[in-house]
Amino acid sequence: MRTLPRSLWYLIHVALAQVSAQESLSLNTLYSFSGASLSGDPTFSLPQAQQLTVSVAICSTGTIFPAFFVNNNTASTSTTGDFEIPLHSGFGNWTGTTQQGGLLVVQNVGQTSFQVAASTGALVHELIPALPFLGDTTNTQALIFSPPISPIESSPSAYPNYTLPPANLSAPAQPSSPPPFSLVIAPTSSSLASDMQTACRINSTSSAGLVVSNDLWLRDNRGWRSQWLVDDLTPSTNYTAYVIRDQVKLSGPIYFTTKSLTFPCPLVHSLPFCPSTSYAVPLPFPQSPASSYDSSNLPQSISDPLLQYMTNFTTMLLTFACGRDLYSPLQTCESCQEAYRAWLCSVSFPRCAEPQTSYFSPSSPTPALTPPQSGSNSRNLFLPNVSFSYQTVLPCLEVCSAADRACPNFLGIKCPTPRFNAASSYGVGFIDEGEQGVLGGGSTGAAQDRWGNVWCNPA
Repeated sequence: MRTLPRSLWYLIHVALAQVSAQESLSLNTLYSFSGASLSGDPTFSLPQAQQLTVSVAICSTGTIFPAFFVNNNTASTSTTGDFEIPLHSGFGNWTGTTQQGGLLVVQNVGQTSFQVAASTGALVHELIPALPFLGDTTNTQALIFSPPISPIESSPSAYPNYTLPPANLSAPAQPSSPPPFSLVIAPTSSSLASDMQTACRINSTSSAGLVVSNDLWLRDNRGWRSQWLVDDLTPSTNYTAYVIRDQVKLSGPIYFTTKSLTFPCPLVHSLPFCPSTSYAVPLPFPQSPASSYDSSNLPQSISDPLLQYMTNFTTMLLTFACGRDLYSPLQTCESCQEAYRAWLCSVSFPRCAEPQTSYFSPSSPTPALTPPQSGSNSRNLFLPNVSFSYQTVLPCLEVCSAADRACPNFLGIKCPTPRFNAASSYGVGFIDEGEQGVLGGGSTGAAQDRWGNVWCNPA
């Protein structure tokens, strides 16, 4: 028995669907369907629109998946109005005109669960290009951030009333209606990254660990992020992480490895004066019930000297006629203060690390690790003595170079040169090439990557 060509079968199906009962899809509404509750090949009528976007997402696993067709010419059976929505990792979309309405036909549904949405604006389902950001891990904890939202826009002060932010920063008002975010973590051995890369599929996975806290945090001027502190992870284990926005937009995956069972350093995060500090620091373990340090329990013996340094630097910087005189066509006193703060925080809070154990990125260079040490820290004598042995990953040389470039000469900021002794106190050659005055071309091009590798401490 001969079967009809797929295109001819579809035209007949559309013709029949026009005289049968159909479910109408409303604009900007998310619809979820299960193949177990659908009969035959379901057909949905599309709203009229000058430009309509239809997005679909597969929410279940399997080997055979539905095919989605759009007809945007319901007044005729011309093949010029028939389009198949291609699927990539379970996600697909179509954009076109439906001035007379249209039809969405789904073939070979089987037992598959899927979502459909129609909109006249941005995609409802989306693979977000920006990745989540890994702060750091301990043996059982991870600090993870969503991609940024709501970029911060500030207008610079004007002379003669030029002011700079105080040493202890106060964050601007949080977004009034931030989008909802959720975090999904799974052992990499579960092969979640090989499954359908859709928000509904990933969100159906049971997430590993226990979320200790989740709040908004402003790491830098790129915008607010959702911040998660997760505990109860397994030591020395590879994990895969995703962030889901509005239940339908997927960001990720990123990968990380928890430290070994004997890793001794706790996490430090959520410090207004060092907003980008979000990693393990060689400090005694905090008093219970806290499992990490933030602004509420970080000892004043550590924070007070740092705040004093920042205050003194700002006072010196403001002796320059900021806002009136220019010392650079590209830099301002505000960018100088920001760069100095990043450098001061990176050297004041050494970043604990272990020898590289990532299995995700082949032929990675060796991180800028210090030899094992204990007792007092030579980089910050205000840190308390510790009895355990630990290693740190050095600050990136580019953090120092950024402050050197951003600030006026009279402040006397100087960085060691890559040609001589820079590698003894900074990570050299990872972001920049390592030649004096050469930007870019480093061995990795970044301080860390999506695979959990950290080669030097960026801030």
